[in-house]
Amino acid sequence: MEIASGGRHEKVLYFYDRVPRTMKPLRLMYCSFLLILLLPCRSLFGQTYYSSTKNMFLVYLSKEHSYIVPHLQRSFENAMRFHRSVFDYTPSENVTVLLQDFDDFGTGGATPLPWNFLNIGIEPYDYVYETGPTNERMNWVMNHELAHVVATDKASSTDRFFRSLFFGKVSSTSDNPLSMLYSYLAVPRWYCPRWYHEGFATFMETWMAGGIGRALGGYDEMVFRAMVNDSSYFYDFVGLESEGKTIDFQVGANSYLYGTRFLSYLALHYNPEKLLLWFNRTDDSQAYFASQFEKVYGVSLDEEWSKWIAWEHEWQRANLDSVRTHQVTPSRPVTSFPLGSVSRAHFDPSSRKLYTAMNLPGQLAQIVAVDIDSGTIEPIANVPTPALYYVTSLAYDRAGQKLFFTTHNSRYWRSINVVDLKTGRIEELLKDARIGDLVYNHIDSTLWGVQHHNGFSSVVRCLPPYNSWQVLLELKYGKDLFDLDISPDGRFLSASLAEISGRQTLVKLPIDKMLRGEVSYETLIEFENSTSPYNFVFTPDGKYMFGTTYYTGISNVVRYDVEHNKKEWISNCETGYFRPIPMGEDSVIVFRYTGKGFLPVVIPNRPTEDVSAIRYLGQEIVEKYPVVRSWTVPSPLTINLDTLSVVSGEYAGLRHLRLSSAYPVVEGYKNHVGFGQRFDLGDIGFDHAIDATFSYSPNRQIPVDERFHATMNYMFSYWKVSANSFRYSPFRERMTGES
Repeated sequence: MEIASGGRHEKVLYFYDRVPRTMKPLRLMYCSFLLILLLPCRSLFGQTYYSSTKNMFLVYLSKEHSYIVPHLQRSFENAMRFHRSVFDYTPSENVTVLLQDFDDFGTGGATPLPWNFLNIGIEPYDYVYETGPTNERMNWVMNHELAHVVATDKASSTDRFFRSLFFGKVSSTSDNPLSMLYSYLAVPRWYCPRWYHEGFATFMETWMAGGIGRALGGYDEMVFRAMVNDSSYFYDFVGLESEGKTIDFQVGANSYLYGTRFLSYLALHYNPEKLLLWFNRTDDSQAYFASQFEKVYGVSLDEEWSKWIAWEHEWQRANLDSVRTHQVTPSRPVTSFPLGSVSRAHFDPSSRKLYTAMNLPGQLAQIVAVDIDSGTIEPIANVPTPALYYVTSLAYDRAGQKLFFTTHNSRYWRSINVVDLKTGRIEELLKDARIGDLVYNHIDSTLWGVQHHNGFSSVVRCLPPYNSWQVLLELKYGKDLFDLDISPDGRFLSASLAEISGRQTLVKLPIDKMLRGEVSYETLIEFENSTSPYNFVFTPDGKYMFGTTYYTGISNVVRYDVEHNKKEWISNCETGYFRPIPMGEDSVIVFRYTGKGFLPVVIPNRPTEDVSAIRYLGQEIVEKYPVVRSWTVPSPLTINLDTLSVVSGEYAGLRHLRLSSAYPVVEGYKNHVGFGQRFDLGDIGFDHAIDATFSYSPNRQIPVDERFHATMNYMFSYWKVSANSFRYSPFRERMTGES
C-alpha cells in the first residue's frame, strides 16, 4: 500500500501487519479505511456551507457569499421551472451547485456525471467585445447551465434501465476502459461534441432572457461576416472539434460560435420547436445525437451542415452588400498579418511605436512594440496565462517608459507586473491582487484599476512603488465598471458601467470627489437597443473621446465631443473596428476584426454620416417565429423561497458520502483474465472520491493465494491514498528487512 503524498512505506506496512495473515485480503481494507479516518473530515476548501431546497443542493465556500444565496436559489428554480415545462424534465436527483470564487471573472460549468453538478463562479463576467450577455449574471448562468443538465441528464426508459443496473451514472475512467461503454449506455447524450452542448445552451439562454444573448449578438454575427469577407475556411462538424479548437485564434470559443450559429440556422429554416425535438431525450428518440438529428430532420447532419455553410455565405454577402451601399472607410494596415487576440494598445508619438499584447495560436502570448510606419514587431515580455479575448490588462507610463500588465488572466487571481522598456527587466508588484482594467495617471504617477472580490467590483488606486492599493469605490452587486481611462489633466476617470438590468453606459467620475469618499458620476453616452459603449479613451488634449459600439450591428468608431456633449460616427466598417487610439488630429489607429484575428490599421479621423446597418439572424428568427418570445422566463423575484423548504448548515463532505456507481470489470493479471466489480463513491460536493475494485482470476495456473485481487484509491485535496493487495515479495524484504 502506498500514500501518494507524504508518509513512509514502513509505517504503512506496520498497520498492514496488525491484521492476521489468514485474512490477507481484509488487511488491505483495514489499513485503507484507517488512513481515511485519519484524514480531515472537513471540506477540502476549509469551512464550507450548504443550503438545500427540493431541487438544489448549494455548497458555498464563504459566509461572505451568503448574500447571493437567495438570489441564486431563485434563479435556479426559475430556470428549472422553465425546463420542466418545455422539456417535461424531472431531474434524476437534486442538482448540486458549487458557488466559488476561484477566478477573477465569473465561470460556469455543468456535468451529469456521476450526478448533476454545476460549478458557478461568483465574480462579474467578462464584457470584452460583447462576447457575453449583459443581463444579470446569476440569472443568465442558471439559464445556460441548466440547459446542459436537461440535454444530458434527461433519460429514456433504456437509459434508466442501465442507470439502475449500474447503481447510478457511470463516470468513464482509463483504469477500466469498459466504463466508457457503461457510461454511454447510462448517459448517451453526454457523449456529443462540445458545439452541440454549447450551441444549445447559448441558443436557449438568449430567448430565456428575452433576446439578450449571443444568438442575437453583434460579435457572433461579425465572426461569420468576417469569415465570408476574408474567404476563410469553414470547419465541418468533425474538424471543428479537432483543428478548429487548436489552430484557430478563438480556440474553444469556436464551439460556442459554430454551435449557436448552426442551431439558429435550423431554427430559422425549420422552426425553433422542431429544434427542441433534436435535443429532447424521450423513449422514442435515438441515443446518438447524429441519429436523432436524421430522425427529426430527415437528412444527415453532415449534409445539413453543408447547407448551412452555403446559406451563411449568401446571408453574409447580403450583409456586406448592405454595408457597401455607403462608402467603406479606407484603412492602411500597420502589420502584414493579424495579431490574433490583442489587448488595449498605447501609442508613443515620439518613438512611433504601438504597445500591445498579442496571442496567436502556437506561440507564447507576449507584449510587443509595433513600429507604426514599418510594421515590424519587437517582442518585449511574455504573458503567462493570457485571457482568450483581451490577452492581458495593459497600462503605459510614458514618462517612466514602463508597461504594467496582469498575469493569470484566464485562471485564478490576477497579479500586477511591470516591465521596464529601457532594460527589459520584469518585476512582480502585487501578487494575487485581483486587479485588472489598468490605467495609468500621468499627473500623480498612480495606477488605477478594477478589483473583483467576493462578487463585487471596486475601483482601486495604487501609489508608487505599487506594492499596495486603496479601495476608492465599491459598487453594489450587479454593477461593474470596465474599460477605464483617465483624462490627460488627471481630473476625471471614465468607464463603461454595466448594471443589473443589462443597461450599459459611458460614465465620467470626478477623481477629486472619489479621493474624498464621495460617489458621483455623469452619464456621457447611452445607446439604444441594449448596445454598449466599449474601449472609450481620451485624446491627448482631452477634448474628445474615441470608442466603439455595435449600435448599427457593426462595431464602428464613435468620436465624442466632451465639451459639447456630441457624438459622431468616424467609420463605416465591413467587419468591425475595436480599441481606437487617437494618433493625431487626422488619424486613428484601430484594430480591424478579421477571420484570423485583429489587424492594426490606420483610418482617417473624419466624421461620416453614412453608417450602414445589417440584419441579425436572431432577429429574423423572432420575426418569423414569435414563439421564442414566449420562452422568456419571468423575474427570479417571482419565486417564493418560503415555499421551497430551505435547509442550511455547515457542509462536511464525508457526511454526504454515497455510492455513485457499481459495475463489472475485466482485468489482467500475469497474462490471465480476472473478473470483478468496481465501486465508486463520493460526496456531492466533490470533496472526497473513493473507488474500490475487487476481482478474481479463476485460472488454475495462478496460485490460490494470488487469485483474489483488490485495489482501492481515496482522493482528498492533494492527497491520494492507494492500496493494492500483494504477496510477500523481494519488495517487502527490501522495505522491512524481513524474509
